[in-house]
This record gives sequence, C-alpha cells and structure tokens, in this order.
Amino acid sequence: MDWSRFKLTWMIRIFGITKVPMIWYCRPTVIEQSEKLLSVKIPLKYKTKNHLSSMYFGVLAVGADVTGGFLAMIPIMKSKRKIALVFKDFHADFLRRPEEDVIFKCYDGLEVKALVEKCIESGERENYTLTIEAYELTNQIEVVARFKLTLSIKDKTE
Repeated sequence: MDWSRFKLTWMIRIFGITKVPMIWYCRPTVIEQSEKLLSVKIPLKYKTKNHLSSMYFGVLAVGADVTGGFLAMIPIMKSKRKIALVFKDFHADFLRRPEEDVIFKCYDGLEVKALVEKCIESGERENYTLTIEAYELTNQIEVVARFKLTLSIKDKTE
C-alpha cells in the first residue's frame, strides 16, 4: 500500500475517532490521492446498509463530506496556516441505489489548492463549490450519486 494513502486513511479515521465519530463508524479508506484527485471508499456492511440492503443515504453523505473535506485538508496542512474549513451548503442527487462498496471521487484538488492560496493572500473567507461523484466499486462508469458541497475557508492565523 502506498504510504501517503495509508497515512491519509489513518488521518481521516483518527479525525473520526476524536472529532466526528460517524466518520469512524463508516470506515473510509483512501483509494487514490493526487494533487488533483481524492478517491475514498466506504464499504457496504451491516452498519452502512439501509432496509433495502443498499447504502444508507446518510453514509453516502459522510462519504461526500470526507472526500471533499480531506481534499481541502491536504493543501491546508501544507500551508502550515490555521485555516478553518466548513461546508456552507450541501446538495445531493441520488441517481440509483448502490448495492456494494462505494467509491467517492473529487477532481477539484487544483482548484482547492488555488482557493487556499487566495484565502491566505486575501485574508478573507473564500468559497468554492466542490463536485463529488459516487460509484459502485465494480462499476466506476455509472454515477450512483452526485454531490455539490460549497467549501468555505478562512485563515485564522494571527
């Protein structure tokens, strides 16, 4: 396993244990990470299923949140600044029921990196709407859900 994926997976899980237990409960794993892309898998298990044996929509929301949030955390951590991150809004389109493990992908890494730089330079709150798409593990062509989350960041470094 690639060390950066392994390290980022454990950063997400530790964040889950200490800050947002629902993240820990869902057991996200980083599948792929680059400057442009973050791809996270959440397994379909007893704990993440709904009554129809497909992935519960709340778990899908956690997957989108983790993927978008940690895509932003990478350039924030590299900046060594105290930048606060929140999501300003959340829009989801559930296109079909995922009946196996789900992969969440966000390709907005370069835009988020530029947003962090702009935030540091301006000293103002900056926003960017991320697009996260979810796919079943064995069919990464057909989108099962699409999310739009507006990332809002502000440099709190004094």
